[in-house]
Amino acid sequence: MKKWIITAAALMLSGTAAAQEKLQLEDIFTLEYASSPTIHPSGEWTVFVRQSMDINNDRKVGRLWASLPDGDIRPLTGSQGSESQPVWSPSGDRLAYVSTETGSPQVHIYWVDSGDSAAVTQLTQAPSGLSWSPDGSQIAFSMFTPKSQPAPVSLPGKPEGADWTAAPKYIDKGNYRYDGGGYAKDGHQQIYVIPATGGSPRQLTDEEFNHGGQLSWSPDSKHIFFSANRRDDAFRQPVNSEIYRLTLSTKEITAITERDGPDGSPKVSPNGEKIAFTGYDDTKMSFQASNLYVMDLDGSDVELLTGDLDHSVTGFEWDRDSEGVYFTYDNNGVGQLARTDLDGDHTQLTNRVGGLSYARPYGGGDFSVAKGDRIAFTISNPMRPAELALWDDGDVQQLTRLNEDALAHKQLAKVEEINYKSSVDGIDLQGWIAYPPGFDKDKDYPLMLEIHGGPHTNYGPRFAAEIQLFAAAGYVVLYTNPRGSTSYGSDFANEIHHNYPSHDYNDLMDGVDAVINKGFIDKDELYVTGGSGGGVLTAWIVGHTDRFKAAVVAKPVINWYSFVLTADMYNFFYQYWFPGLPWENMEHYMKYSPISYVGNVTTPTMLLTGENDYRTPMSETEQYYQALKLKGVDTAMVRIQDSGHGIYARPSNLMNKVAYILHWFEKYRDE
Repeated sequence: MKKWIITAAALMLSGTAAAQEKLQLEDIFTLEYASSPTIHPSGEWTVFVRQSMDINNDRKVGRLWASLPDGDIRPLTGSQGSESQPVWSPSGDRLAYVSTETGSPQVHIYWVDSGDSAAVTQLTQAPSGLSWSPDGSQIAFSMFTPKSQPAPVSLPGKPEGADWTAAPKYIDKGNYRYDGGGYAKDGHQQIYVIPATGGSPRQLTDEEFNHGGQLSWSPDSKHIFFSANRRDDAFRQPVNSEIYRLTLSTKEITAITERDGPDGSPKVSPNGEKIAFTGYDDTKMSFQASNLYVMDLDGSDVELLTGDLDHSVTGFEWDRDSEGVYFTYDNNGVGQLARTDLDGDHTQLTNRVGGLSYARPYGGGDFSVAKGDRIAFTISNPMRPAELALWDDGDVQQLTRLNEDALAHKQLAKVEEINYKSSVDGIDLQGWIAYPPGFDKDKDYPLMLEIHGGPHTNYGPRFAAEIQLFAAAGYVVLYTNPRGSTSYGSDFANEIHHNYPSHDYNDLMDGVDAVINKGFIDKDELYVTGGSGGGVLTAWIVGHTDRFKAAVVAKPVINWYSFVLTADMYNFFYQYWFPGLPWENMEHYMKYSPISYVGNVTTPTMLLTGENDYRTPMSETEQYYQALKLKGVDTAMVRIQDSGHGIYARPSNLMNKVAYILHWFEKYRDE
């Protein structure tokens, strides 16, 4: 007994010491989060994807776990492959999912009665959008289907065995490269079905359009509904998609919506009478809220359910009685779960949805509805990445504690909301302050302003590894939602329509002043960074003020003219973010380009961008780096290897990003 008491006391002391530990860069590899919950049709238990970091392969890996009625969680299949996209069969006797257990992504089935699982396909490309037929006999999915195009030129005279250079790449596609996907291959996304017992896939579409996304079956299992942009001028109308009905017996495709704007994510009601979908009437504004609609199976009797919401619907599911639809959206930077009946009357259920973006405090969350309208969802808070939770008749129960081993003994930054008014027009603005561990309000701290991208997105009170690591390094970190951010209504978001950057700059400076006025900031130790749209604003800031001691501009746009002519989605940007083509509106493009103000910059400014970024291409970073060099401003360029726009896709690159930002700021601390 005495020995036990000593040991317990030692453990208590050890725990006290451990509680003082701060988050370190290497802790990134210890983080986990829950995603893609799919609750069993009975409502009794839930399967979810447990996302973790593979330190040996520098990858995020997902595996299927089950949250059981007794509160226990356990691995579902025991596979060592990466698993994703779990979908229950209509009766709940089987679960379809995608796994790399056999070496490449394949459709697998898990049988509930035996606990066995097996691959039921031998596909050459990765499947996505798995959807069971209502009779449980088939599974639909989409898959990229190569269709090679011969080169227009073949050189004559090559001797056998000669070592000539590789043939040129011939490109004539409109959208020829995509961030995260590289240069587009010849072919398109097509729809397939396979027997649920396994076998050969049957290709249902073959035209030169991309077919995929949400696939939903008619109640008689004879038709599949999907969204696509099958217009001949799809390149000129990049968001103008329709919902189509595909007849399996004939492969006939019929459009059931027709309007100027996107119609997407069709889902047939459980009783088979209605289709819910999202979309909006395109007005060419830079932000347009995605609404929730219902219609009959033939496309008639369309009803708008969320016209009074003025927020984008980010996900939705029918209730089990087909009398209403559950949906998610962001409001004031917080993820909401709500329900609407078919008359458009809304009921808010919980405001804790989110947590999937573990690097920066962005929105996003998953949910799933079962019998009795029990809802499994990912729950968010500033101290932990996404966990699994259950909503049941108004009660919310958290089902997992995936990060207690990694974070319970860490002293994390406290996150506090801050509200202030614009000095320009008095509008209300919102942000959050992350305080360094051990914060003492009687001391002076350096302040770091961290700016979100988008620009039409939002930050909120959510876990963010980057924010936590900056705070652990001793910075008070401010992150805000300036005008242009989502979750405050369309008017607020479109304050920057054809006007970006503009007064969003003032909103950020007002936030900095509001924190300084609290009395614990060293006004000579101000630092600023941001990525993507936040990189644009960081470059804009150093071109308009010298109050920051150092800046890190991450994956920015520096020159809107060159951006529109090099970015992957150039056919979208020139129409929705600008009044027209660059060469017809040069004055406008250059007025809002940070490169136009580089002559004002005196702030030491580092550039940081993924080597394979095709959204804000490396050429943007190179322009600013070389301009700063010519100007004589202290600068550096960090080219993140094996990275596109989403730097945090590889955990070590997330570490690299944070480490280089801190290195640059520490270089100028206390000078």
